[in-house]
Amino acid sequence: MKHLFKNIFRSIVTVFTVTMFFSCEDNFREIQKINLTSLSPAGVGEDIRMVYTDSARVRAILTSPRYQDYSNRSFEFAEFPDGVMVEFFDDNNNKSTIKADYGILYNQTSLVDLQGNVELVTHDGVTLTTSQLYWDQKNEWIFTEKRFKFTSEDFDVDAERLDANRDFTTFFTGEGTGDVNLDEN
Repeated sequence: MKHLFKNIFRSIVTVFTVTMFFSCEDNFREIQKINLTSLSPAGVGEDIRMVYTDSARVRAILTSPRYQDYSNRSFEFAEFPDGVMVEFFDDNNNKSTIKADYGILYNQTSLVDLQGNVELVTHDGVTLTTSQLYWDQKNEWIFTEKRFKFTSEDFDVDAERLDANRDFTTFFTGEGTGDVNLDEN
């Protein structure tokens, strides 16, 4: 009799343990789903074209195959996982372009991080290529810690690290090689 109660008790404990295990597994899967949902974008756009205007003038046109809006996060951002191209227009309607394989815009800091085959071409023939480039929109400043190539009428520079204003009139760099044309006056 004692042996029978022992076997019944073991069976009950085994059934209870298995039930608890599967119950925990279901809860764990639900928690995983909640976490995945919180990482989901607030909105997604396909083949987008955004036109930025100021005082009835087109200032920039952004195009991308895919746009993901994470404004539902505490630190809001927008992501362009499949690449991005932006055409900028100055006061004289001169166009400059920048392209990258990936882009992310941090809304609160107005910082843009461009990655993968980044190419900037200005209306006056300046070309900048690198694997990553940051654009500080508030200060109109670009920078990278990666290797870059900068070519213009007067410069042909291949170097690491770049800090420059938007017009490249202020330009700081790390070690590199290149050619610079100087006016003797």
